[in-house]
Amino acid sequence: MEQHTDRKTGVIPLSQEEVLCKILVTSDIHGYIYPTDYRTDEERPLGLAKLATLIRRERMHTPGLLLIDNGDVIQGTPLCTFHVKNHPNDVHPSIAAMNLLGYDAAVPGNHEFNYGQELLGKAIKDARFPWLSAGILTEETGETAFGKPYVVKTTPEGVRIAVLGVTTHYIPHWEHPRHIAGWTFQDALETVKTWVPRIREAEQPDLMVVSYHGGFERDLATAEPTERLTGENQGYAICLEVPGIDVLITGHQHRMIAGEVGGVTVIQPGTGGQALGQISVRFKRGADGQWSVRNKTAELLVPDAALEADAEVLELARPLESATQAWLDQPIGRVEGDMTIMNPFACRLADHPFMEFVNRVQMEAAGVEVSNAALLSEASKGFADSITLRDVLTNFMYPNTLTVLRLIGKDIREALEQTANYFVLDAGGEIAVNPAYIQPKAQHYNYDMWEGIEYELDITRPVGQRVVKLTRNGAPLQDEADVDVVMNNYRAGGGGDYEMYRGKPVVKEIQTDMAELVAEYIQRYGTIHATCDGNWRVVKGSP
Repeated sequence: MEQHTDRKTGVIPLSQEEVLCKILVTSDIHGYIYPTDYRTDEERPLGLAKLATLIRRERMHTPGLLLIDNGDVIQGTPLCTFHVKNHPNDVHPSIAAMNLLGYDAAVPGNHEFNYGQELLGKAIKDARFPWLSAGILTEETGETAFGKPYVVKTTPEGVRIAVLGVTTHYIPHWEHPRHIAGWTFQDALETVKTWVPRIREAEQPDLMVVSYHGGFERDLATAEPTERLTGENQGYAICLEVPGIDVLITGHQHRMIAGEVGGVTVIQPGTGGQALGQISVRFKRGADGQWSVRNKTAELLVPDAALEADAEVLELARPLESATQAWLDQPIGRVEGDMTIMNPFACRLADHPFMEFVNRVQMEAAGVEVSNAALLSEASKGFADSITLRDVLTNFMYPNTLTVLRLIGKDIREALEQTANYFVLDAGGEIAVNPAYIQPKAQHYNYDMWEGIEYELDITRPVGQRVVKLTRNGAPLQDEADVDVVMNNYRAGGGGDYEMYRGKPVVKEIQTDMAELVAEYIQRYGTIHATCDGNWRVVKGSP
């Protein structure tokens, strides 16, 4: 039968007894509206403006389709940073674009909390769509902190689609306590187990969708664990342990997934606007007049360089984008010597001038003599010659603050053993990156490099026994010796499986984010010097 789109409904009628509905999904946009590489100002095939072209195209064929965002939308680019620092009272550019595109619902991701409750509250207030997260409750009342745990959309044909929102409950392990004060984070899996049957009974939807800002903890084909089963990601368990779910939208891991797990259609559309997720569901009407799911498919619609970005979305953000680009190009200082990173892997094998600089900024800000820091991105290039704000923000893209913990020597040794897990020996006996830090999600930021101690990691030794040298000021660091160590707040909370930090005394918190600390340091000194004292290295066999 030839198909004709009814432009007034949200569906493509196949016949009076069949109907095809679509759900479009974005996730982990992280403030990428323009298709811009902020390191170079070059155009790339990403961003919400490009996805908007695909969204409008799909709406031409399926008007009224559901459009859902799965979280991490207001943080992640210099555009967002510039907005927060200079125009916090304006509507966030991501929210303005989502309002323009007519989103039906959004789920808060973990990075929605990075700027604190006031900015998050304003983003929610400014949105012309509901925010859904069933597992985040207010301590005072026990009610959902974001108003609605779920929504139900009904098509003109009477097809009822329920969307339950849920956010990874692991947020308190990373986020600054003041940013989440007054809220409790219930286990996401248990929350879904509670709400799905409740929604099924109360609403009797024809399609049950769970939009989960979290990812998969197991390989989708083999069911083998792909990470430590901490509860940060529970997508696989949700599919297999909760009856009644038809579709699971996921995110957080920045993966590109479209498929099925245990009969549940699953999707995850990457990060930064890499792809638009599309769920297509065909319904059939039974003799009793009720709709039932006939089949479901998931696919990723990937923009390419030839796809024109949506002009209206671009124009909406243009003033802020232009101001951001001008701000990024402001020179703030210069480097004497070489602080460039030519090879991120080599940077992690031995002390490097850029990482020494990062640690020295942290130590000066905190007033302590020991620090650890990570190279946050494989795209980090360090500093060369003249330094601009663009250089700073592209090396320090997360709004991390600093925390000083009081540790003992034993804690530091355990932390170094955890860091050493980043490496393995490959088939040829050469040092290589542990695959667990690459797949299913790149986690290079969980490898730390230290200043203020001297150490050596031997990757030929068994896991847990790789620290073959650990001294401070040339003397062995004793297990019970007290040491105040500065690190970012994510790590201080135990993020990245650094369990030895949990519950340790907090000596000091520096509330200024790291990018601002680095910019202020460079502006204060004008010229920074590339130095390297060679206090640590990774080896293959110790003398």
